[in-house]
Amino acid sequence: MTAYESWGRYPRSTPAQVVPLSWISEIPDLSQSARPLLAYGMGRSYGDCCLNGEGTLLATRGLDKFMQFDTVSGILRCEAGVTLEAILRVVLPAKWFLPVTPGTQFVTIGGAIANDVHGKNHHRAGSFGCYVRCFEVMRSDVGSVLCSREQNADLFEATIGGLGLTGLILWAEIQLKRVPGPWIDCEEIPFEKLEDFFELSLQSDESHEYTVAWVDCLSSGENLGRGIFIRGDHSETRTSNIEVHRRGTAIPGLPVPEFVISRPTIRAFNWIYLHRNWRKISRSVVPFDTFFYPLDRLNNWNVLHGRRGFLQYQFVVPQENRDAVREILELIVAGKAPCALSVLKIFGSQPSPGMMSFPRPGVTLALDFPFRGARTLELCERFDEVVRRNGGAVYPAKDARMSPESYKLYFPRWAEFSKFIDPKFCSDFWRRVTASEVVDG
Repeated sequence: MTAYESWGRYPRSTPAQVVPLSWISEIPDLSQSARPLLAYGMGRSYGDCCLNGEGTLLATRGLDKFMQFDTVSGILRCEAGVTLEAILRVVLPAKWFLPVTPGTQFVTIGGAIANDVHGKNHHRAGSFGCYVRCFEVMRSDVGSVLCSREQNADLFEATIGGLGLTGLILWAEIQLKRVPGPWIDCEEIPFEKLEDFFELSLQSDESHEYTVAWVDCLSSGENLGRGIFIRGDHSETRTSNIEVHRRGTAIPGLPVPEFVISRPTIRAFNWIYLHRNWRKISRSVVPFDTFFYPLDRLNNWNVLHGRRGFLQYQFVVPQENRDAVREILELIVAGKAPCALSVLKIFGSQPSPGMMSFPRPGVTLALDFPFRGARTLELCERFDEVVRRNGGAVYPAKDARMSPESYKLYFPRWAEFSKFIDPKFCSDFWRRVTASEVVDG
């Protein structure tokens, strides 16, 4: 059987059954399932929210048909298994673009809704859910339900950011954004310490549509939090078409040995990356995929972290508690943790329609750690202590280990949300954070 795992490859989980779906008119009777159900798209969630051990996975990649695209209004309707990459291949030649995109284009539109993904323009645009007009959900108890802000609004809000637990999304309609072409005017600005990032963000979020920063998590002392600030806008000067669909290169013969992702190799990479244009502002015009999806160049880059997989820890804290970022960076340095990738960003104030959405106003930091057993789990628990104390939250789509107590503190509407969960749907994540059991029948 094809491996149905999460992108982090930890924890491991094996479904009892996988049901491939191909036509929305031929969905099996969900009410007759003897096991818990869960939709599975591209498996790009990092933790266990896309896993359903001993349950049934509904493989949605076969639901990949476009239903309607209005080139005048930019309204797109497609089935839930259509990927963002496929959408861009269709709409970008007509000078439309995704209103919000995460760091990979290889996610389904159903997954983008279920995780209410966010991107480099959150400070202006908010999350993906802000641009969802309507969708159809198939439930085991009541059948097909059409949801929008006006119709079944409560289920609409529960499904956006609802981690696939409210039923099977069949299709969705989203509002695209008009762009001049496929190119991005990009600037990369080195900064020497964490406070410089906040100053650059304050300036850049007003003037640029896309902002984000890469941070060297192995730096310490006066250089704690140094990195490269990246900002960009859709180019008005270079608008010619490019090849929209360019597949990445696969890494053969992997996963790699654990020593490849270690502090010495990460330190060497960080030094090279930091000093290629140190103290200089680098300006360029780059293809959209180079700007938005740099890691997509390697189709299976997740195996670089070794056989045991990796954890991504992403949190958000309010702006007034931004010293929590410094505190967590200091924990990484003190713990000598091999943090392979770190991305720092300011979230804006636009609220998501999702009841359980992760993005909220504040500062968000995403961190990748190769999994090293108890040492990694203990470090993440220390991060949780900081996040809890500072009124923050951890992103469920990236999580593989938070406690039920932490989850319920981060997402206080969880009990209200649980009323909208389909009685036949569950996931490893939900069983973990609510301490519930798998029940057949």
